[in-house]
Amino acid sequence: MADKVYEPIPPPTVRDADPRANLSDAEQEMYDEVLQHFSDSAYSLPGVEEKGELTEAEKFWLSRECFLRYLRAVKWKTTKAAIQRLEATLKWRREYGIYDVVSTSHVEPEAITGKQVLFGYDVRGRPGLYLFPSRQNTDGPERQIQFTVWMLERTIDLMGPGVETLALLINYGDKAKNPSLGVARTVLNILQDHYPERLGAALILNVPFLLNAFYKLINPFIDPVSREKMKFNPRVIDDNLFTRDMVMSEWWGGDRDFEYVHDRYWPALTKLCESRRNVWLEKWRALGGTVGSKEWEYKSEGTTPVTVKESRRASMEKAADAPVQVDVLPSVDPVAA
Repeated sequence: MADKVYEPIPPPTVRDADPRANLSDAEQEMYDEVLQHFSDSAYSLPGVEEKGELTEAEKFWLSRECFLRYLRAVKWKTTKAAIQRLEATLKWRREYGIYDVVSTSHVEPEAITGKQVLFGYDVRGRPGLYLFPSRQNTDGPERQIQFTVWMLERTIDLMGPGVETLALLINYGDKAKNPSLGVARTVLNILQDHYPERLGAALILNVPFLLNAFYKLINPFIDPVSREKMKFNPRVIDDNLFTRDMVMSEWWGGDRDFEYVHDRYWPALTKLCESRRNVWLEKWRALGGTVGSKEWEYKSEGTTPVTVKESRRASMEKAADAPVQVDVLPSVDPVAA
């Protein structure tokens, strides 16, 4: 019988460069225009009365891969469209409080029951974000949505070089309640407007009749590309989406007997993510600290390499009964990549 697992698995290093970064001449010209726009020393975020200049965290966020994600999101139609969407997200990140309000301490009450868990990686190295609606422990939608955003940011922290998307695993078993249509629409809008090109797969189990009807209601609000990534009642091992040692045993058929114990999982996750962000930020600074820097460079060379095999071995060798001792993180996350 497999040992209990209580902590997230260290991210593997993925060495395959994103083929979508190979640009045609026309695409390269569009990319250069977007880069030049945000690189201008006199640049100021439009519509912002005070402090319109980009902060260090915002420059770090504006990577080459970020520009390309937004250009793909507008289907390479015009640079103006991509710039407008990027600036809309920059404003949203400020107004929503990504760099201050939506902090580790603020959202922690939402995490107590383990209703969202980052664990394992699919065969493409994409982090697995598990959602367990049956574990809902709060009523107010505002902080629930903030917690979802915080988890998305942490999912990005666990993306190795060459990985830009996540695998979403939702289990509606155990008498799960569906969220309100308003909450679902808000989350969908945030995902589609401010996290484009981030969803790699949405794998959904145990959808009852009423939830089927619910998905039909929200279906018109889901963009066609995201809709194609949704798979209902998949067999993630047989479908070659995950290997057994990278997925939970309960419901999903993997080998990992994961149990959520908040006092063990939460400090381990926050410490892992903070450590990776800090390493990347220091490497980015050493590379010049400019917009348009390549994530590939500061992630590949600035992160201690961990192969897929080493990642699995490290998790398996952790002592199941060893408590995790870490300092409490500050209320303001230094970087939300």
